[in-house]
Amino acid sequence: MNDYILTLSCPDRTGIVHSVSSWLLDLHGNIIDAQQFGDLETQRFFLRVHFVLPEPTDVPALEASFSSVAARFGMQAKIYDARRKSRLLILVSRQGHCLNDLLFRTHSGQLPVEIAGIVSNHPDFAGMAHAYGIPFHHLPVNADTRADQEQQILNIVDKENVDLVVLARYMQILTDRLCKALSGKAINIHHSFLPSFKGARPYHQAHARGVKIIGATAHYVTADLDEGPIIEQDIERVDHAMSAHDLTQVGSDVESLVLARAVRSHVEHRILLNGQRTVVFR
Repeated sequence: MNDYILTLSCPDRTGIVHSVSSWLLDLHGNIIDAQQFGDLETQRFFLRVHFVLPEPTDVPALEASFSSVAARFGMQAKIYDARRKSRLLILVSRQGHCLNDLLFRTHSGQLPVEIAGIVSNHPDFAGMAHAYGIPFHHLPVNADTRADQEQQILNIVDKENVDLVVLARYMQILTDRLCKALSGKAINIHHSFLPSFKGARPYHQAHARGVKIIGATAHYVTADLDEGPIIEQDIERVDHAMSAHDLTQVGSDVESLVLARAVRSHVEHRILLNGQRTVVFR
C-alpha cells in the first residue's frame, strides 16, 4: 500500500482539519485513521492522520506539497512513509531483560523495527546479539574515556542511519552533549521509585520499606536526568509475602512491557510533544 502518516501540532483555531482534508482530497488520498486532540491549557492542536495515495510518492515531495498548509497555520508537521521500518540502536549494561524482550518482539514480528546494533559498556550480551545476527559493539567507558565513547555511539548512529536510540537499562549517565545530539530520538526506561529509592538495588530498598506498588516509566532522554517527557507508564501491585527477588522479577516484567509500548508508539509516529508533556495517540 502507498500509505503515509502525517503528524502535526499548531496553535488551535478553526479550519485545520478542513484544510488537511482538502489537501488529501486534491491528492485523491483516502484516510485510514485519524486522531486529534485540542489542549485547552496550551491552546494547541494535535493531529495524526494515516492515509493512502493512489500512487507511490516521495515523502519530500509530499512535505513540499503540504508546506503551504503548514505555513498558513504555523504547524510543526512531519510526513512519514508508513511502510518504512525505523532503525534502532539499543544501549544496555548488565541487566538484559529489556534487551531480550525487544529482540524477541522484533524477531517474532511483533515490533515493526530493524535493530541496527547493540552497544554495551560490558561484553555480557555479545552472545545474545550474535544469536540474533545483530552487530554488537563493546564500548567500555569511564570518566576519562566518556567523551570518546559517546562519540563512537554517535558515529554508529550516523553510519547505520539510526532513527531511535533505546536505553534498555543502560546504566550510564549521558552527557549534555549526547543528550542534545539525540534529542527527540532517544528513549530511556527506569523503575518508578524515583526519587525515593535511588542508586543500586532499588527493588531491595523498596522491599525494605514495604512498598505495595511497583511501576516503570519510559521517557525521552534529556539533559535533566530521568525528567524527560513521559511516554508510557504502568504498575503492578505487590504484597508483604513477596521477597526482594520477587519484586525485582515483577519490576523487570513491567519495565520490559512499558519500554516496548513506548518504542512502538514512537516508531508508529504516535507521539507529539506538548511542552514538557506528550500527546500519545493510541
